[in-house]
This record gives sequence, C-alpha cells and structure tokens, in this order.
Amino acid sequence: MAYNVRIRVEAENDLQDAYSYFELCRTGLGADFMLCVEESLAKISRNPQHYPVVYNSIHRILVHRFPYGVFYQIQAQNIVIFAVMHCARDPKAGAQ
Repeated sequence: MAYNVRIRVEAENDLQDAYSYFELCRTGLGADFMLCVEESLAKISRNPQHYPVVYNSIHRILVHRFPYGVFYQIQAQNIVIFAVMHCARDPKAGAQ
C-alpha cells in the first residue's frame, strides 16, 4: 500500500534553499538534488516503517549522494514531511 506524501511549507522552504545553494555550486546540481529527494519520497511512500525513528515518532531517510535527511511522520495513510535538513545542522535550530 502506498501512502500519500504531504510536504509542509517549512520543508518546501528547506528544499528551495538547498536547491538554490546547489545550483550556485554547479548548474544542474540542484536538479540532481531534487531527483534524489524525489527518490527518497518514493521509498518512504512505499515503506515508511523501514526507516529509523530518530525522535519521538519522527523518522528519517538519508538522501542518496547528498548529506541531507528527510524527516517525516506517519499519520494514518499519510506521510507528513516536516523538514529536509543538512545532516550537520542542529535539528533544534529549526524548531525556533
């Protein structure tokens, strides 16, 4: 059973920031990043329980090729994406 994926505004902002950064580094790298994120979203929509819980009921999947994690929660038949963060970033900084 595939779950519906809902991306919160804060996670959309994270994605836009990362995309812009990678495009500044090299043209096309932002698009590569987005493809890898889409791959991660497809994986969690198929099997969300497979990825570890990192805090309370928040799961994380690592993005292939990039030092980013997608943080999500399973809510009934939905996957809610809360953040897409660089792995070296302090998660508490995003909660302020």
